[in-house]
Amino acid sequence: MCSAAAILTALAVTAVTPVATANAARPAAENALQEVMFVGNNWDGTADVIRSRGNYAKLGRINVVPDKAARMAEIFADPIRLVFFLGIRNGVGEGHDQLVDDLYSTPDGRSLVASRPSFADVVSIDVTTGKLNWRFPVSGHRSDHMAVSPDGTRVAVSASLSKTVHVLDINTGKQLGSFPTGEKPHENVFTSDGKQLWNMSIGNVDSNLDSPAFDFTKGDRRITIADTSTFKVVRTIDMRPRLDAAGRRDLSDAVRPAVFTPDFSTLYFQVSFFHGVVEYDVARDRITRVATLPTNPNTNPDRTTWVNDSRHHGLSMSPDGRKLCVAGTVDDYVTVVDRASLAPGALVTAAKPYWATVSGDGKQCVISESDADRVTAIDFATGQKVVSVPVGDHPQRVRLAHVPAGWSSPTG
Repeated sequence: MCSAAAILTALAVTAVTPVATANAARPAAENALQEVMFVGNNWDGTADVIRSRGNYAKLGRINVVPDKAARMAEIFADPIRLVFFLGIRNGVGEGHDQLVDDLYSTPDGRSLVASRPSFADVVSIDVTTGKLNWRFPVSGHRSDHMAVSPDGTRVAVSASLSKTVHVLDINTGKQLGSFPTGEKPHENVFTSDGKQLWNMSIGNVDSNLDSPAFDFTKGDRRITIADTSTFKVVRTIDMRPRLDAAGRRDLSDAVRPAVFTPDFSTLYFQVSFFHGVVEYDVARDRITRVATLPTNPNTNPDRTTWVNDSRHHGLSMSPDGRKLCVAGTVDDYVTVVDRASLAPGALVTAAKPYWATVSGDGKQCVISESDADRVTAIDFATGQKVVSVPVGDHPQRVRLAHVPAGWSSPTG
């Protein structure tokens, strides 16, 4: 096990600029990129491409399941795969197929890379032609959250039913390595120097055994830290004793969305069933503060009705590290929290906000409203809503991305 000091040293901030070596010989005009946002519409299997700042206008749409007929034929021909496929639909999918969970662009902006939970894979799609470049089936029967390395060359994906994270070459889809995790690996975060990958496992979230008395049924939940050169696990962090030491035995230790401060010294995260944010000091290896945020009086108090054990699911931080943006999923609001005091700002009404990211200019928090099929921008400085734009069915992950300059949707 690494010492806390060693861990903090490994997390030192390093400036890394993605470079697509293969494009070096191309004319500058051909290499020109425009910054955008990808919005993954989970239930209809599309990605809306919108502006990354300003009016967030829609620029086009990409079909993330161009091979749907072939995948469905495979599933119906395999009874075991069909069982898992229907289990996803009727469980975490809330009666829908989960066709795009997470998504990124390649460094050259020519491809979209997406995880598709119901198809248990990761695919690369050419943003100009709409055709598949490669497909990687994950172990187990469901893919989930991803992360891209700081240099843009690697993509990590959680295989949520096999307790595994796969790390792939983003351009070829070839597996570079993998490592074991806790039960139901979820969020992935690369350190800024790319030397470590943090995975958060959330345990079993699709049962109705949600009473604290049945917490033991949720499985092994922990943070797993892997070395990205060897793919060896260098440390695990179980938040249970750390939460207990902070006097919060009442909180689940299932770490949900998480975000580091710019210097990677502090981690903020959400946990299952909780309407708030937890602060963790990396070097001191301890919970330092817990912020309990407001509840919505109209929220059903029955925990079994909260989708996939979520209460709040979505967290981002302003580039200067001074503000947190919190998606209060079940409570139907978004709020900007002052990091110094952990005091929330105005509660901005939102329809089941399911993710939070940062605009291209760093001035706004952009959240997905999964029950309203739109994304909404909240100003970090004022905490007020700026604009909402319509997208596809059940938007979840929203990521900054790039496409070729002058890009338009693939035809056909």
